[in-house]
Amino acid sequence: MAERAFRLGYNTNGFAHHRLDDALHVIAELGYRAVALTPDANHLPPDHTSDAQLRATRALLERLELAVVVETGARYVLDPRRKQRPTLVEADAEGRARRLDFLERCARIAVGLGSDTISLWSGIPAAEVARETAWSHLVVGVTQLHERVTPLGVRIAFEPEPGMLVQSLADWERLRDATSLPDFGLALDVGHVPCTESISAGDAIRRYGKAIRTVHLDDSRNGVHEHLQIGDGDLDWPDVMRALREIDFAGIASVELSRHSHAAPEAARIAMEKLRAAQ
Repeated sequence: MAERAFRLGYNTNGFAHHRLDDALHVIAELGYRAVALTPDANHLPPDHTSDAQLRATRALLERLELAVVVETGARYVLDPRRKQRPTLVEADAEGRARRLDFLERCARIAVGLGSDTISLWSGIPAAEVARETAWSHLVVGVTQLHERVTPLGVRIAFEPEPGMLVQSLADWERLRDATSLPDFGLALDVGHVPCTESISAGDAIRRYGKAIRTVHLDDSRNGVHEHLQIGDGDLDWPDVMRALREIDFAGIASVELSRHSHAAPEAARIAMEKLRAAQ
């Protein structure tokens, strides 16, 4: 395998049916050197995970030699009836405040685990919220989050997500410019690129390399956002891996296959096999 500065990881949202400790053991045994950890109902629940539990998880991560980045995309951790709600673009201030508090808690979990990065996305505005109003809420929310997490030593990596308010790299640029945050980072999901962009995933990595804080690895076909197994879609994986080396990416590039949790160990094994072949 070619030398690389970045670490290949796997997102725990793809091990939704496993206990976290078991998932971390399997991920490490398969050769991954990092984990994208999504605090969720079954994995370090943000509202009732103790400092002692964080210390124990950090000790396990260190023993398994797994670096960590914290993801914040849990589906029902804040509302058991509404997927990924509330968000920073909610109509009601209380909902936006709950999301902001959740994101700050995830940043504190990151610190407890020895990480310095959290990723997040905008969410989808409700039908009654005008887009410009949603944008205003988002700019305020991201700025407030930055004010809260920067003293903790945590960086923001913002992810464009197809179908959300910020869905493209141009949208990400607009948000970066609107917040005027000099260290505003990008969480780039290579499987999203064909859904929203006119350039390849590899070229997106090259173009935005200086801003990339973390990378998500999944495939897509015909511009459809569906998080396919590595190699099951249209992405040029040798070029993706080459581009990460070209920009000297030194962070975590994590496989994100949340829809494969029913067969997580096998899905993670296949993904590692495909990525090794793409070196």
